[in-house]
Amino acid sequence: MIREDEMHYLTARKLNKSDDKKIATFWESAPELINAKNGIYGLKIVKPSSVNYFYFSKKLQKEQLDSRARKVMRQIQQAKDIQKSIDKNKKLPKKFRINNALVDVTYSLQTKLVDMDEKECIKLLEEKVITGREGFFCLKSSRNLTLKEALSTYRKKDSIEKIINSLKNEIEIKPLRVWTDASVYGAVIIGFIAQLFISLMRYEYDELKSKSTKFIKNSLLNLTVTVDYMKNKAKRYIYANFDAINTLILRQKGMKS
Repeated sequence: MIREDEMHYLTARKLNKSDDKKIATFWESAPELINAKNGIYGLKIVKPSSVNYFYFSKKLQKEQLDSRARKVMRQIQQAKDIQKSIDKNKKLPKKFRINNALVDVTYSLQTKLVDMDEKECIKLLEEKVITGREGFFCLKSSRNLTLKEALSTYRKKDSIEKIINSLKNEIEIKPLRVWTDASVYGAVIIGFIAQLFISLMRYEYDELKSKSTKFIKNSLLNLTVTVDYMKNKAKRYIYANFDAINTLILRQKGMKS
């Protein structure tokens, strides 16, 4: 549909076996340095109908290898727990059992801990969980951008997703799929105006920078204003249901609680 409407796209592409060849020759292909701080390098692969942007990030590699290491240690601990139950002829811990009265299971278990020491176990598990793709990722686009432009554009997606999530779950605009086009436009505009006001409050008040949109919105919703029309036709505004957030906003605007 995107292509039929003559629009452009930029998306992440899952690595597959064919990418392992690119990974094997990545450094021989003289990749371009994109970000020295995070150690990001890239190669651009131009195809007839699309462009692949192939990246390596040293920071991402470290994060993924740390995650794999934690997984290895978890699996070793699980194997130890199972082996301990076997040695003592006890039932397996609950997390390793099928807890369903309608399922009758008969099984036998044997860990490799009997024949291997911990170093050998770690090496075996590392061979299983470490793929060699750690630190690599690929973007695909219909446009021929520079490696920096492609990465920068893709990273903006996170900001867009957070704004949409905030509109749906914090500002709480109603579901749009059942409305007319005019209603959709109106609801989205009101939602963005509300998001803008809350963003401006965060910008203006340091105390609100770490507060979520939902907390700020609920604080303002809880605030009530009673308008007292006096005999001389003057108006008196009486505020109630104060909390720390709405009190801060009112005081900054010169209103007394």
